[in-house]
Amino acid sequence: MRYLSSLASPSPRARPPHPMFRRLLIANRGEVVARVARACRELGVAPVGVVSQADRDSAWARELDEVVCLGPSAARDSYLRRESVLQAALQARCTAVHPGWGFLAEDPLFAALCEQHGVTFVGPSPRVMQLMGLKAAAKATMRAAGVPVIPGSEGLLGTADEAAAVAAEVGYPVILKADAGGGGRGMRRCADEAGLRRAFAEASAEAEAAFGRGALYPEKYLEGGRHVEVQVLGARYGAAVHLYERDCSVQRSHQKLIEEAPCPLLSAEERERLGALAAEAARRIGYAGAGTIEFLRAPEGALYFMEMN
Repeated sequence: MRYLSSLASPSPRARPPHPMFRRLLIANRGEVVARVARACRELGVAPVGVVSQADRDSAWARELDEVVCLGPSAARDSYLRRESVLQAALQARCTAVHPGWGFLAEDPLFAALCEQHGVTFVGPSPRVMQLMGLKAAAKATMRAAGVPVIPGSEGLLGTADEAAAVAAEVGYPVILKADAGGGGRGMRRCADEAGLRRAFAEASAEAEAAFGRGALYPEKYLEGGRHVEVQVLGARYGAAVHLYERDCSVQRSHQKLIEEAPCPLLSAEERERLGALAAEAARRIGYAGAGTIEFLRAPEGALYFMEMN
């Protein structure tokens, strides 16, 4: 491993993207870097990385051929600085960036920035990330692609009155969800209208504080439903495959505790149907890279799209 000089000014000329890159920048830290670096070597690609000042001597950094130091220890001053990461890729003569997971992996602005400078972003396009990044838009996209979605509103709601009208139509219990949510924040199960009206402002405020966006939408709460996820891989030219499913129903406060594969409740026919549905959904939206499509399986066996990561 060798350290490159501190960040320099990037070349003013953007290079055209090339599908067969030979040097790849891994824009992450920790175990994900070690895994991607090993995969790079198997493919004959030189792995280059970025580190904060605190990570310069980390064991995982020694898996890399070259390293660029981004800056101070805090992630917001290093790993989350889009321009600095892209600058490191250009300086290190990398024609591709692999974001790993977390940090900039689901940031459409970073993906667009890479695209503008002729650097391949190993993952979905900015357009697809924008479509699937917010839950209400993702549901609308999947509904248009012919994928069943959980009954509920067809868009975001601004008031508790609107939420109550939808709940009366689909039937209680319902669950309020934050459009930009994650980790169970901004979610509330409501057994009746009084509970929904109490929870609406509380859930919106929690989502606003956590994500900077308080928009909500309601869905029918399926009693006894199972949370089943399907891993998908998409190519840039319209092909997609699935790698089967895992059951993630054992949760606490909407946070997964155990993932079990394969899902013990699915028959062979259901497994094939679910995998085909997920792969076709990824293909229809033009998804590229690795992703997870989350479904809810109703007790009677119906499968509904929830979200995509």
